[in-house]
Amino acid sequence: MSDSAALKEDGNNFFKAGDMQGAVSCYSKALKLCDSPAESAVLHRNRSACYLNLEDFSRAEADASKALDTDPGDVKARFRRAQAFQKLGRLDQAFLDAQRCAQLEPKNKAFQDLMRQLGAQIQQKSAQLNSTDARVQQMFSLLLDTSAKDSDRQKAAQNLVVLSREDAGAEQIFRNDGVKLIQKLLQSKQEDVVLSALRTLVGLCTGHQSRTMAIVNELGMGQLCAVMGVEASAVALAACHLLQVMFEALTEGMKREIRGKDEAILPEPSKELRSMLRHLLEMLPASNVSGAGRDSAINLLIKQVPRKSLKNPDNSLTLWVIDQGLKNILQVAGTVPELTGGPPLTDNTQMSCSVLLSKLYDDLIGDKERDNFFKLCEEYVQKYFSQPGLDAKLRAIQTVSVLLQGPSHVGNRALEMSGMMDAVISLCASEDVTHQQVAVEALIHAAGKAKRASFITANGVALLKDLYKKSESDQIRVRALVGLCKLGSAGGTDFSMKQFAEGSTLRLSKQCRKWLCNDSLPPTSRRWSVEGLAYLTFDADVKEDLVEDKEALDAMFKLAKSEDKTVLFAVGSTLVNCTNSYDVEKPDPQMVELAKYAKQHIPEDHPKDAPSYVEKRLMKLLEAGVVSALVCMVKQESPALTEACRESIARVFLALVERQEDRGTVVAQGGGKALIPLTSDNNTSVGKTKAAQALAKITITSNPEIAFPGERIYEVVRPLISLLSLECTLLQNFEALMGLTNLAGISERLRQKIIKEKAVPKIEGYMFEEHELVRASATECMCNMISSTEVQKLYLATGNDRLKLLVLYSGEEDERLRKAAAGTLAMLTAEQPELCARIPGTTTHWLEILQALLLSEIPDLRHRGVVIVQNMMQAEKSLAEKLMESEVLEILSVLAKGGEGAPKSISNIAQNCLDKALYYGVIRNSQGQENIRGTEP
Repeated sequence: MSDSAALKEDGNNFFKAGDMQGAVSCYSKALKLCDSPAESAVLHRNRSACYLNLEDFSRAEADASKALDTDPGDVKARFRRAQAFQKLGRLDQAFLDAQRCAQLEPKNKAFQDLMRQLGAQIQQKSAQLNSTDARVQQMFSLLLDTSAKDSDRQKAAQNLVVLSREDAGAEQIFRNDGVKLIQKLLQSKQEDVVLSALRTLVGLCTGHQSRTMAIVNELGMGQLCAVMGVEASAVALAACHLLQVMFEALTEGMKREIRGKDEAILPEPSKELRSMLRHLLEMLPASNVSGAGRDSAINLLIKQVPRKSLKNPDNSLTLWVIDQGLKNILQVAGTVPELTGGPPLTDNTQMSCSVLLSKLYDDLIGDKERDNFFKLCEEYVQKYFSQPGLDAKLRAIQTVSVLLQGPSHVGNRALEMSGMMDAVISLCASEDVTHQQVAVEALIHAAGKAKRASFITANGVALLKDLYKKSESDQIRVRALVGLCKLGSAGGTDFSMKQFAEGSTLRLSKQCRKWLCNDSLPPTSRRWSVEGLAYLTFDADVKEDLVEDKEALDAMFKLAKSEDKTVLFAVGSTLVNCTNSYDVEKPDPQMVELAKYAKQHIPEDHPKDAPSYVEKRLMKLLEAGVVSALVCMVKQESPALTEACRESIARVFLALVERQEDRGTVVAQGGGKALIPLTSDNNTSVGKTKAAQALAKITITSNPEIAFPGERIYEVVRPLISLLSLECTLLQNFEALMGLTNLAGISERLRQKIIKEKAVPKIEGYMFEEHELVRASATECMCNMISSTEVQKLYLATGNDRLKLLVLYSGEEDERLRKAAAGTLAMLTAEQPELCARIPGTTTHWLEILQALLLSEIPDLRHRGVVIVQNMMQAEKSLAEKLMESEVLEILSVLAKGGEGAPKSISNIAQNCLDKALYYGVIRNSQGQENIRGTEP
């Protein structure tokens, strides 16, 4: 119990200091050790107060209820539960608790105020429900009236959408058998009415698990999937969005906060989830589903099936989908559109299949699960490859091609099946264009590995050259050209590793640019020309030619904004190469010398990859409109916008904002807004860091309120804080601290956001960093954060050296650090006068440090010095006496007189200090001289 009591006391201290997380931790530990029901009730009550401050209202209510179970007369616990109920929207329960509190303590003003608030809120909600009920009935009557005008019915359907977005409206629609009416609307021939019905369902399902489960069971997934499979793209997209919202409501709804809205304990929604997934898998090979609908189904599977975090050990949903639907996915992957009998596809379908297969494979745990995945894929490929007739073999090769773009390990193993590579090579020589196209694409994807690339270089280059020169089909020629480009760039950026003769890559890139600009070619063929450039731009000569070709850049950017999403990665890779934003590891000089001695290969940089060339290329890309293209790429809702693709875009953005003078252009064209989603979990860890660093650079030099207007500015905080990590470079740490300093200086709400994201301990940590710039920037950030009461409380808490650090830093040689520390100290002592008395106890050199500030030649430091002295003198007479007994009196006398060029603000504050000393009677005027009382005049 003594341990429990000590932990409780620690928790109380943390609570007083404003550290709610620390308090929660102490109270939780104490509860595990506590055996007394009465003491446990107090701990639950205290922890409830912490949760209220942390805005975790469900936990606050739960803890308060536990305290009341032990002691129903605990008025503090009941008041806290009333506050939690109020925030959770459970107003009736909140009112009952508040009423009981007022009965127990009738004179308590806080209880009376809460009762008045709740009474007003309950009346408002009641009035809103009554008015909403009438509006819902009116909408229903119009929609069911077949004699009403179409325009009136459409307007009613749109109004229903608006109503469904309000809590009260959604509840009234649902309770008035609105789902049955919506079911009729979904069968309407009018696209607008169907869209309104789908959007109304979105309003009903958003964040509400119980309604979603009821709607899934009442409408049936068959009907919703049928709507998503129609040809009308707007309807298909709206249905896809509805299913996405349903998935989120069912999965996220298991959290207590969301379930609280339903005010009921609901069963696991696994039955409904699996029903939805089964229908989506059945949609994939169905011939009556449109290409857009199929893409939507694949997109939903990508988003919903794999684990959001690999830390979660449960991948049962992925295993279930592989068991139930992998063959359906492979059936779509192996479809050759030119052959009869397959489901309709879009240009994006097979790329989406690659992404889905890759996500499923990456979500597997252990060799046993991966071997099973490979076995299922191998059996499927072997089934078609072993059949007589070319059509079946083409399906097998097409499936391998999709696997090579997705889980490449699986694709490579499938390619090693007996006779597969020989079949690919022989089909490249076929006279049938479809056969050639499938085989050449497989050959291109197979050339990804160095081992296989060398095999193809030896066996396939001549064949590809022959196809490129002699084929009458541009579609085959462009693919053959990409194969040559891929093989020609096998040396990467190493200038000394050239696969082809000098000038060959330039000729290949010229042909790629020619096809890229040829509007008469189908978009798929033009996309392949960008693929070629993605490989060829490893060569700096090709980069220089491309950025000079405005027509080619314009054509590439138009493709990036088009409906063909499969081009995104190729465009991103090309731009990464042109901007040199890939990572380059510089070899150790000693290892280079050893390699030379051993006559081993040493990578060489191209002369045109020097920083001066890269800077010029960046300027030309900006002039050509690269930012607007990147912004459009980020907005694409497609599986083709993979994590690797997002990383490429983030790399390019970081390169574009490297020069300070270019940041305004990037922001003006929407780059700042586009960077924020690139910092989310849909990016690689490297991509998130690069995007966050680009945001930091913009925040440092641009006005954040202009660069990120409205609520968007609050979304910048978390990415910047993510850079305050030991895994990031010191430059990234420094830029993040600089950006946070600017944000913290804007408003209290932004400072609260920074505090809520737990950044203050990290900022404090960097105040101890050895690198002087990082240390100074962290102190500057703290200077702006100190305006918040929560941060001030950290300095008020006893048993730490925070105040001492500021005093010592105010005496450092580094001017920037001194300004930041002295500024923080000046603001802190003004807001919290009781800290002034602690300054003499921080260090024996405190007086010397203050005198040095007052005597500094730098006006900003002198100003900070006189403000600190003024704050100390106003705080306590004893401090004024200590200061006036030292040389501070003489210094203040000189400063008060001012002089030519001396800032008037400093002389005014110095005079205020002297006036305060006179007021205290510490000094007196004698013939114009100020002297210490008690000494001889």
